[in-house]
Amino acid sequence: MRNTRMSTYKETFRRLDRAALIPFFVIGDPDESRSFELVKAAIDAGADVLEMGIPFSDPIADGPTIQKADLRALAAGMTPSKALAFIHRVTDYRPIPIGLLVYYNLVWQYGVERFFKDFKAVGGSSVLVADLSIDDADEVIAPARAAGLETVFMVTPNTGSDRMRRIAERTTGFIYTVSTLGVTGARNRLSDTVKPLVARLKEVTGVPVCVGFGISSPEQAAEVATAGADGVIIGSRIVQIVEDHLNEPDRAVEEVARFIRQVREAL
Repeated sequence: MRNTRMSTYKETFRRLDRAALIPFFVIGDPDESRSFELVKAAIDAGADVLEMGIPFSDPIADGPTIQKADLRALAAGMTPSKALAFIHRVTDYRPIPIGLLVYYNLVWQYGVERFFKDFKAVGGSSVLVADLSIDDADEVIAPARAAGLETVFMVTPNTGSDRMRRIAERTTGFIYTVSTLGVTGARNRLSDTVKPLVARLKEVTGVPVCVGFGISSPEQAAEVATAGADGVIIGSRIVQIVEDHLNEPDRAVEEVARFIRQVREAL
């Protein structure tokens, strides 16, 4: 077992005088080697936390950009076991909190308890099972916490107050606050629901609140931070940069690093 004393999200966010920058990557996109270079570049450019996804053939929470990234990674041979080994390489490069976004079928096939133990052993911090609602969360809460992982759950603009409290009570890592309804994907304009949604969450919980889905520019990231979010999660925009430079791997690394630096400066 290694990295058993990784900082909690509360500790990480408390040390910052701004919102945490949390880029998302599909592990193994477009292939394992280039994926690792992209993640290293993001860390070096100022990422505070990483959110990483294990590719899945039917990612129902994700829009076309991340769906295509999943398919590229799968075609290049990425598997859950290889993904955990990849995370091990990342935490060897730099001890950084890593949140995992994964679909339940992958966890179940691997073995739920074994999966969480193995993820913790390579330096993992938290797990979000994208296709399990809070109603089905008992499937993962106990084994995740037993492994020493923090739990992350989603809140959407349509989440009622009672359900929001239930989610907050079962979340130990951060609440993944969905800025807009629908699947992931970059959007030109930030939803008007972000500020009131963050405010509602802050009224009912002291758990960190991070906002994702649809954030595609430094300006939008700054808006989210101003709304009171503890962290800003950016996925589709980064994955799109990778897709735009599939034939220019060095350029992809440069552009991802440039974008991360721009967002960091905006925060």
